[in-house]
Amino acid sequence: MDLTKLFTARAIAAYYNEVASNAIPYLGAALFPAKKKAGLDLSWIKGSRGLPISLMPSNFDAKAKPRNRIGAQKIETEMPFFRESFIVTEQDRQDILRAQDKDDIYLKATLDKIFDDAKNLIDGADVIPERMIMQLLSPENGKPSISISANDMVYSYNYDPDGSFENNNFMKIVSDSDKWSNAETSDPIADLKKAIESVYTKSGTRPSIALMSTATLTYLTKSKAIRSAVLAQNTGATVYMTDIVVKNIISQLLNISIVDYNKKFKDNDGTTHQFYPDNLVTLIPDGALGSTWFGTTPEEADLMGKSNAAVEIVNTGTAVTTITQPHPVNVSTIVSEIVLPSFERMDECYVMKVV
Repeated sequence: MDLTKLFTARAIAAYYNEVASNAIPYLGAALFPAKKKAGLDLSWIKGSRGLPISLMPSNFDAKAKPRNRIGAQKIETEMPFFRESFIVTEQDRQDILRAQDKDDIYLKATLDKIFDDAKNLIDGADVIPERMIMQLLSPENGKPSISISANDMVYSYNYDPDGSFENNNFMKIVSDSDKWSNAETSDPIADLKKAIESVYTKSGTRPSIALMSTATLTYLTKSKAIRSAVLAQNTGATVYMTDIVVKNIISQLLNISIVDYNKKFKDNDGTTHQFYPDNLVTLIPDGALGSTWFGTTPEEADLMGKSNAAVEIVNTGTAVTTITQPHPVNVSTIVSEIVLPSFERMDECYVMKVV
């Protein structure tokens, strides 16, 4: 069995696509659809549509007065680069040959283990844009930003350099009696209504989704104010405050859908984190909020088509590269990506820190 012909970038990509087709996609991938561009420079326009402004009156035969483009801001930056690899060693090859020689029933399992190592790298590449997107949607200080550090590298991007989002699209509940963790005295319905009206007044867009974690949703199931609202519509009935009951009453009263998101990942030191943290709520409108931009990696730019390397692209912009080394005989697998989200509709979103 020629491992160099079996374990190729194309075979890895095919294996990954087959397995990934059954996986539940990340929420961020739907809110920020993937796009591809050359290089690593990225520029995009952030702007608030706002409510319609009345046309100015004018005299006949007078020149029309130009209107300033309100709220539009051009953002220019450079996308970050991520890359990691693993090696199919001579020992791996011997394990496969041994299993094949004995007609071992575990041959497929041995091969799957090697392919899974490659898939794990691609899964790790998928984590990067989701981390970025959820960081943008959950700024605990009210300033949408991205910060990822590992391997002595620090990538940091501030999406609110002028503080406009913090000032206009962020609410922090300060009083202990008003925090959602206080089931007896807090009023989440009033807080949500205030936030919805605020973002609608400023942007002209009414949010359709309230994004939160399950732990934050639990505050709502315990809320006395929400229980009273449910009982008001079910007089005399015995009501159990389940997630579904809470989601239904919020939808009826505020015309907004609660989405609780609890996917997790491990960072480079093995610590488990939620993509979207507890104690925050993000109000977002229908449709895409921006794009997930992938650039051209060095492997895609310089190794594609070369005789000693094979390059395949998965998930729009993740490059899977295999390189055969003659001595010692091994196959290096490299997974790389250049990626950064744009956030054109940032001004139409609203973040609440509720605890």
